[in-house]
Amino acid sequence: MTGPGRPATAGTAAVRQARDFLFEHGTDYDGAVSEFAWPQLAEFNFALEWFDVVAAEHPDRAAVTIVEADLSATAHSYGELSARSDQVANWLRALGLRRGSHVIVMLNNAIELWQVMLAIAKIGAVSIPTSTLLSADDVAYRAHKGEVDAVVTLTALADRLSQVPASVARIGIGPDLPDGWIGWDGSDDAERVFTPEGPTPAGDTALLYFTSGTTSRPKLVAHTQVSYPVGHLSTMWWLGVRPGDVHLNISSPGWAKHAWSSFYSPFLAQATVFVFNYDRFDAAVLMQVMEEHRVSTLCAPPTVWRMLIQSDLTRLPHPPRELLGAGEPLNPEVIHRVRQAWGATIRDGYGQTEMTCCVGNSPGQPVKDGSMGRPTPGYPVVLVDPITGEQVENEGEVCLDLSQPVLGLMARYYEDAAATAASRAGGYHHTGDIAARDADGYLTYVGRADDVFKASDYKISPFELESVLLEHDVVVEAAIVPSPDPVRLAVPKAYIRLTAAAAADPAVAARAIFVHVRERLSAYQRIRIIEFVDDLPKTISGKIRRVDLRGREAERVAAQDGAGQHLESDYR
Repeated sequence: MTGPGRPATAGTAAVRQARDFLFEHGTDYDGAVSEFAWPQLAEFNFALEWFDVVAAEHPDRAAVTIVEADLSATAHSYGELSARSDQVANWLRALGLRRGSHVIVMLNNAIELWQVMLAIAKIGAVSIPTSTLLSADDVAYRAHKGEVDAVVTLTALADRLSQVPASVARIGIGPDLPDGWIGWDGSDDAERVFTPEGPTPAGDTALLYFTSGTTSRPKLVAHTQVSYPVGHLSTMWWLGVRPGDVHLNISSPGWAKHAWSSFYSPFLAQATVFVFNYDRFDAAVLMQVMEEHRVSTLCAPPTVWRMLIQSDLTRLPHPPRELLGAGEPLNPEVIHRVRQAWGATIRDGYGQTEMTCCVGNSPGQPVKDGSMGRPTPGYPVVLVDPITGEQVENEGEVCLDLSQPVLGLMARYYEDAAATAASRAGGYHHTGDIAARDADGYLTYVGRADDVFKASDYKISPFELESVLLEHDVVVEAAIVPSPDPVRLAVPKAYIRLTAAAAADPAVAARAIFVHVRERLSAYQRIRIIEFVDDLPKTISGKIRRVDLRGREAERVAAQDGAGQHLESDYR
């Protein structure tokens, strides 16, 4: 199915002008940051005024290419996706969904995900992307908190909606449609040309995203029709994605990073979103797929990069032009190994569900290993002392100065005025992340304000110690937490996942690791206790939940429990 797309509007022109400026200053950091201005938009609809316009200009260009586990591939063009989302939009409207309706989208990386996200945007409704891995309790919480009108999901996941009120419409994709559900196939008979009711106010809510919940219950972030759709110009610039690129982002739907790199940024760049739906991660097969489909830009979370470096990276003859990491800071050792094999440097970036990419190592600029880079265009990033609330130069909480316009920042925490006010205290948007800034303006992640702790009155950054641990060949993953100590208040403890070979003799591995950290860390930083684990607790989006490990360690010490592979150094 191909469609005519839509003509450009004033909003299209404003976004294109800002985007093309960033293309022109792709490797000119100083020029991009000093001269960039966010487009001024009173009305805008990303699906109608951007995606459909691109579809009219480049109807045959692949918008989404999906490779399945059996390596079969299907490409869906901009023209096809524009026309199909028109049809789905008409169908959703016929079902009673309107501007402002709230719709949970709980799908995997299948083309229906992009079809329905664009369709929801076209009618001015609100998407609530949700992971397919959530439990029934989690889905019920999200349906209640998000005041949901409908859920679009797989019929195979019907049990996850068991606690969702019957008043919420259920739209099912797949066989064995449950009683009372609406089958996705019905959309095939809808009208094929969509006519919007009118202009879309830029300040209307477009997206509701739940945070990953690393330290508390997930909050619900409200984004407008421009804050993510247009705000991701900063992310596009950091990624270095360009028209015609094939961009692979290894991320699961339902989390903000998927919107970052599998929706808005590639579409803003008129590139192709590339998806590989592997059943089980296999580095060799991933590299085979990237080679066959000429992936030009790759963004992956630290977990994937750590697994990749366990393999022979030289098996990929033509590595992607741009290599990116996001989600959690990348450790220098990972960056070093990839650079050795592929001759390119992984560029780290930083942002949150609450905003687009606000800090990053941009293309063509020197990369300082371990640093997450410098502020991106349009982001007034400052460091603030968490105690005094005053701006500081060297180390503090990463904040945004709200005296300047920041288009890519959330509108608010949905129906949570107290949390919104707290996040904006003192005229800053507070991220809760601590970073250090060097003389060149590069920011290095220190840790979540909740994760940084003191030992013998010295401040300990878990990330810094974890980076040293990951330099050792036997360490696959590591997390540092404080272990209560009667003399020092706390000492650093490491939870470590070993390679399969090293796990056969944990005592030997522990001795080697203790020697390794003793040679590389100051005395006050030295890891005093190691516990080997099969897995580390993580959020569904893959971020380590150190809060769980802190609680576990506090309970162990209180109970004087030495169970498990728990080894203490001889330099306590």
